[in-house]
Amino acid sequence: MKNKSLLIIGGTGSFGNAVLKRFLDTDIKEIRILSRDEKKQDDMRKEYRNQKIKFFLGDVRDSSSIIDSMKGVDYVFHAAALKQVPSCEFFPMQAVKTNIIGTDNVLNCAIKAGVEKVIVLSTDKAVYPINAMGVSKAMMEKVVVAKGRNELDIMIACTRYGNVMASRGSVIPLFLEQLRNNQPITITDPKMTRFMMSLDQAVDLVLYAFENGKSGDIFVQKSPASTVHELAKSLAKIMGKPNHEIKVIGTRHGEKLYETLLTKEEMVKAFDLENYYRIPSDNRDLNYDKFFEDGEEILTQAGEYHSHNTYRLSEDEISDLLLTLPEIKEELKRQ
Repeated sequence: MKNKSLLIIGGTGSFGNAVLKRFLDTDIKEIRILSRDEKKQDDMRKEYRNQKIKFFLGDVRDSSSIIDSMKGVDYVFHAAALKQVPSCEFFPMQAVKTNIIGTDNVLNCAIKAGVEKVIVLSTDKAVYPINAMGVSKAMMEKVVVAKGRNELDIMIACTRYGNVMASRGSVIPLFLEQLRNNQPITITDPKMTRFMMSLDQAVDLVLYAFENGKSGDIFVQKSPASTVHELAKSLAKIMGKPNHEIKVIGTRHGEKLYETLLTKEEMVKAFDLENYYRIPSDNRDLNYDKFFEDGEEILTQAGEYHSHNTYRLSEDEISDLLLTLPEIKEELKRQ
């Protein structure tokens, strides 16, 4: 990143802030933030007060605002998306416009601007999608792979991860608020599992894809998991309320019992890179015979990779992991 310019699209969110903290004190030349929320931009401007950060107001639905922010940029991290499952369920075309068409706009602008590398952030909900948000993210991944396959002068890759601990909209901030206000901790299903991944690890995954990816690749980080019940119990114990009430409210519409990061079909061709999986691009060309007449001998015998079959954290391990989070440290200071 020395003397390079990085654009983070959707950079006012949890991921964008984590990237800023990682790179601001390095010899990077400039970090640009493109987002549509002027209030969050102003908050960040006041918080960081750093001349390396440049803010651009715009929307991935508007190509002209994207191309303006990309002039002279070397690398792009694309994190802008509609992520709330209920919102996308009620307004699916909004998810299409931002997550699919918006990503296509970003990639077209990057190609036009001569950007060297683009890393696009995806989600476990793109795997076997059951809701509008997941379907839109699955199609977004297809756009990334197709662009990566066809463009030779730019590296376009994708990262896919599940639950990011304490990120905006995740359960840990909600549980903390409920504990703080002496309200019952509400969980949907005690047996529901989620991957336990920190924001720093999310940044690590993007940087790993950035350094090791080839166009059209999808990268997944191996992570441990926990049931939401064990997570709630561990958090209550850390906060000095081991007997705090935990209330089961039932599974919400569009919610999965566990997070899947690789399908069976992807596991067959994925490369195991110790801490990561790399799913290489399908490089078949437009000769459709290869789809219909020339099959492959490999049978799909592999299993999926999901939060039910990954390493399951014990209650003590969950507590140790939670105590590393800045949000937990701050909450404990307030007590």
